[in-house]
Amino acid sequence: MRHHYSCPLRWSDMDAFGHVNNAVFVRYLEEARIDFMARLAPGGGSVSFTGGSVVARHEIDYLRPLVHRHAPVTIELWVTKISAASMTVGYEVKDEDALYLRATTVVVPYDFAEERPRRLTAEEKTYLKEYLDDAAQTKGAVA
Repeated sequence: MRHHYSCPLRWSDMDAFGHVNNAVFVRYLEEARIDFMARLAPGGGSVSFTGGSVVARHEIDYLRPLVHRHAPVTIELWVTKISAASMTVGYEVKDEDALYLRATTVVVPYDFAEERPRRLTAEEKTYLKEYLDDAAQTKGAVA
């Protein structure tokens, strides 16, 4: 299963060449990732993902320029790997006509009070497994 996030484009996202700046795409990915992680505990009493997380790695392939328009782009997000103390998510930024970007991010849950990474909880792993892509499941990407 994939998480879908509708991301509006802002005029200030454009660079001097008239397309979305490469650094802005990182903010778009962050918006989609936060939306994805926040859905686990929207008022249900869960504390999952609320303690914080840090990005350990981004990998981005820019496929074509995205120019300003009023229609949002869709960011599809899924989980590609779950380990004891991190997760890797994949993304595609696209619309019905084009694929603009593919990316992955390694996210580490973090305990800011203790100032150190922490392990994923059982609840977090259960949630993430719902979004684990089929190819990752067959390769044993779940720890």
